[in-house]
Amino acid sequence: MAFIDYYKILGIDKKATEAEIKKAYRKLARKYHPDLNPNDKEAEQKFKNVNEANEVLSNPENRKKYDKYGKDWKHGDAYEEAQRQQQSQRQYQSQGFEGFGGQEFAGSDYSDFFESMFGGASPRGRGHSASFRGQDFNAELNLNLKDVYETHKRVLTVNGKNIRLTIPAGVENGQVIKIKGQGGEGLNGGPKGDLLIQFNITNNTNFKIDKHDLYTTVDLDLYKALLGGEITVDTFDGKVKLTVKPETQNGTKVKLKGKGFPVYKKEGHFGDLYITYQIKTPTNLSSKEKELFEELSKLRQS
Repeated sequence: MAFIDYYKILGIDKKATEAEIKKAYRKLARKYHPDLNPNDKEAEQKFKNVNEANEVLSNPENRKKYDKYGKDWKHGDAYEEAQRQQQSQRQYQSQGFEGFGGQEFAGSDYSDFFESMFGGASPRGRGHSASFRGQDFNAELNLNLKDVYETHKRVLTVNGKNIRLTIPAGVENGQVIKIKGQGGEGLNGGPKGDLLIQFNITNNTNFKIDKHDLYTTVDLDLYKALLGGEITVDTFDGKVKLTVKPETQNGTKVKLKGKGFPVYKKEGHFGDLYITYQIKTPTNLSSKEKELFEELSKLRQS
């Protein structure tokens, strides 16, 4: 497999920070995205290369292996395990035990080792291959809070491949969902890796959310607060009518059971909605209104 310079693909230096990697990736992903370059095979391939580079360099562990092993970075763990086994074998041999056909690995023999491990012949002539699980892919999906109020389907493009997924209602900001078998191809018959999707959810509503409960403030005019009556308020999924008790005080809280946010993977389960009344004092009073309020004030003082 030819060496691919992921740093060159993203147009960044090897000392680039995580923020610089992310910035370069987003810029190039937008530039070569299939939706902006329909039927452009060259742009499609560049989009795949950019995503592949980001999958490696945005992950600190993968980046470290890539910097050390180059094109064979995926098998760095296998190489280091072989080195550990070799050291253990030498210890056994030094104590009079027979080894198991040890193989010498110099620090520069990465490629020879990987060739023997993944498809080539072993140094002693025996066929030797090992299967390895494919690489996990990481992706981010940006959604609004209203997008996750109900379960729905989406198409997510990862490494140029369209993946249909069902997004359950109640997914939380920062939550990661694993889609099995949608990662990189395995080696020598090994299983595919998985796709790990992180949800970044923006709350662009007038409701505050705490786990599954919602909170909002409703303005209440002075007369309704004093005399009581009915008002119409907004909930997350529509309007409802509420009865206001006479002499309601400023800051009074009301709970609407089951009118909060859905609970993840618990169909039919919702949090509660908490409404805080904020009494609005009337302004621009007419002379008559001032006169009546003065009379009320005198009555309260008598």
